[in-house]
Amino acid sequence: MNRSRFIQQAIGLGPQWQARSGWFEQHPAELERKAWQLAQQQASQSAATAAEIPPAITAVTEADAQLAAPLLVTSPAAMASTPELISVAAPVTAIAEQPAAAPLPLVELSWEQLEQAVANCQNCQLCQTRSQTVFGRGNPQARWMLIGEAPGEQEDRQGQPFVGKAGQLLDNMLAAAGLDRENDVYIANVLKCRPPGNRNPAPAEILACSNYLQQQIRHVQPTLILALGRFAVQTLLQTEQSIGKLRGQLHHYQGIPLIATYHPAYLLRNLPDKAKAWQDMVLAKQHFNRLSKAASLHTTQPQP
Repeated sequence: MNRSRFIQQAIGLGPQWQARSGWFEQHPAELERKAWQLAQQQASQSAATAAEIPPAITAVTEADAQLAAPLLVTSPAAMASTPELISVAAPVTAIAEQPAAAPLPLVELSWEQLEQAVANCQNCQLCQTRSQTVFGRGNPQARWMLIGEAPGEQEDRQGQPFVGKAGQLLDNMLAAAGLDRENDVYIANVLKCRPPGNRNPAPAEILACSNYLQQQIRHVQPTLILALGRFAVQTLLQTEQSIGKLRGQLHHYQGIPLIATYHPAYLLRNLPDKAKAWQDMVLAKQHFNRLSKAASLHTTQPQP
């Protein structure tokens, strides 16, 4: 018995408290500490093992790539005959490090090719619900180009833009301005397929059709563009401003003068705005006459 325990017994304090053997080894804090130490030990062993692998095995040199190039066969028979060679020639690490291929440039199509591409288009989900595509209508050499938003129910059935009640209103406006629908203008839409239920075009759908519209404009080369409706105006001008703020002034799309106005279908629901749309038509006619006169003077000037 040690001196400390003897004194405690002498003064009546009883036996000294002693820790139970093995109690702390089962404590959660101790178990967590041991688990952390084990994880650290395993990580150190993995790092040491990786360090022992020669660099020549993990790296692919330019000489290795040249030697492996003939082994990159693509026929099923060749792949079946040399599986080991193929697995060595195209390691996953080498493929992952290759830079992504540059996007292919847009291919300019002829008018007939463009029309056929639109007819067979499957760039978005609208191809699953359309009856047919709506390419455009009018004179492809016209000086006026009218661009609407998307085909409606009647347009989807007939394959022509602006053939319903909104089209009749547009025809009347063109006639009042002295323009013939078939000869003096070319009419197209931002979308070539009808959105189900005539809902608003989705951004992905507008993007899928954007190349078609751009090429149509390049082929027509209009003197002036009349954009009809919010989606047509905002798409061409790359803006989120309302037509109320954009109408009544001259804009430009890729250097081509552009006038923004309301869509005829909107005017059928909002009759008071017909007067504003007519003002936009008059403004467009004034700018067109001025541009035509300037072009005429330029072509008639004597060349030095």
